Amino acid sequence: MKIIKTKDYQDMSRKAANLISAQIMMKPECVLGLATGSTPVGLYRQLVEWYQKGDLDFSKVTSVNLDEYKGLTRENEQSYYYFMNDNLFQHVNIDKKRTHLPDGMEPDSDKACTDYNGIIEAVGGIDLQLLGLGHNGHIGFNEPCDHFELGTHCVDLTESTIQANRRFFESYEAVPRQAYTMGIGNIMKARKILVVVSGEDKAEIVKKAFFGPVTPQVPASILQLHPDVCVVADEAALSGI
Repeated sequence: MKIIKTKDYQDMSRKAANLISAQIMMKPECVLGLATGSTPVGLYRQLVEWYQKGDLDFSKVTSVNLDEYKGLTRENEQSYYYFMNDNLFQHVNIDKKRTHLPDGMEPDSDKACTDYNGIIEAVGGIDLQLLGLGHNGHIGFNEPCDHFELGTHCVDLTESTIQANRRFFESYEAVPRQAYTMGIGNIMKARKILVVVSGEDKAEIVKKAFFGPVTPQVPASILQLHPDVCVVADEAALSGI
């Protein structure tokens, strides 16, 4: 595991965007595993800026996102499809037919998960998987539990995750209670993994996830066993180590 220490959020975003840009330049037809949440917004903004300057070409890129809320339409402003379109897809020349997320409107959880596992396999696997880090150590929506989930699955969101997402919705009641997410197995099969972390409030979980024991109670700790992981984190997030 390689850890890159950055000055602040902006510096973290730029350095992480550099790594994604390098992946696209080295393999224009690469498969990117993408993440949502507040942490990646800055790096998406940087990628868009470089694209608009003519430095990046997304025309052959395929993307697969980590997760999607169950029960939200793509038009819902809080859906992860909407997030990706708003922050990246509509600003670059990526082929929308090559962008994939779990189908949040598929009521049959088994079908939704089987279909998404099939998509990941059909595109040839993930070249670079981008991850954020939840306060409880979750990656994607793989929450702390007694085992590591292998494939895409439907998860009941923990109270801490519901509370963390509360700020994005009109009310506590409006926050979805379930989501479809790639499993730990899907993530660990990615050829490279890039983790972005920012803020002093993440310092404790950074210490647990990357310097503590490997345990499903801290899902991100499994990344210690991956052969090619790069963590890009600002000084505040690394202040506990």
